[in-house]
Amino acid sequence: MKIFIAGAGAMGSLFAGMLAEAGHELCLLEKDAGRVNAIQCFGLSIERDGVELPATRPAITSNVGDAGIADLLVLLVKAYDTEHAIQACLPAIGSHTMVLTLQNGLGNIEAIAGHVPQDMILAGITAHGATLLGNGRVRHAGWGDTVIGALLPEGGMRAYAVQDVFQSAGIQTMVTGDIHSVIWGKLLVNVGINALTACMGVKNGRVGNMQHLYAVMGRAVVEGAAVAGRLGIAPPYSDPVARTADVSRATAENISSMLQDIRSGRRTEIDSINGIVEAYGKSLGVATPVNSMLTCLIKSFEKAAMV
Repeated sequence: MKIFIAGAGAMGSLFAGMLAEAGHELCLLEKDAGRVNAIQCFGLSIERDGVELPATRPAITSNVGDAGIADLLVLLVKAYDTEHAIQACLPAIGSHTMVLTLQNGLGNIEAIAGHVPQDMILAGITAHGATLLGNGRVRHAGWGDTVIGALLPEGGMRAYAVQDVFQSAGIQTMVTGDIHSVIWGKLLVNVGINALTACMGVKNGRVGNMQHLYAVMGRAVVEGAAVAGRLGIAPPYSDPVARTADVSRATAENISSMLQDIRSGRRTEIDSINGIVEAYGKSLGVATPVNSMLTCLIKSFEKAAMV
């Protein structure tokens, strides 16, 4: 299977490295010229438990037209880049191409579906932790399951084909028949952890073991769950607050992607996480004051970092 991964950031580099190490034909699509040059020159290396593994050398290009047609295109760019990325990747999408989003937040499926037939689209989540150490260098910060599913029933067999490929690379993957429940389930966890860790400058575990942070986390998650309920979506667990606390403790040493972005002076995905809960809340008549506050705080951090 010819696999293209759009985005050579932390998660894109992790998945590319694992798939390349397993011997799959792989090409990274990346718009950052410096990142492309670094990976072309030095390869792609993964650090686990303080040990840097031998580098792999996947193909990488910023010119999608040179890459050919993919059997599987995996989008791992930031949520705010999805629209641009899917348009840029159109030359690599043929009639048989599967397009999979494993991105954070909401809105990615809709952006992809504006350009790709729904029966070709797969969506999912991953609980792997990844920290970008530099161009072409990523720390595998934690193992976790990946869950994928098709938007339409006729795409189900495609999801199982991707499952086989991922599992051959050590990426434990499950297939679900209700991918929207799974995506909202991860969103609620991100709503409770990402913005708080970014605001406070702390690792994930502090959210679950500091009384006042736990209280704010709980309020943010309850608001998100209320929005999901108004949309008729139930997460794949019974207690969203307890689930978020469990994830916080299980990933206690992880640095959230939003905190990584703030520390690096990059734009965050706040609009697709807490911000989209706020937006849905306004349209549905659900109050979301904590998510609104967290969104404003993160946007303030972003502006301060860019001054």
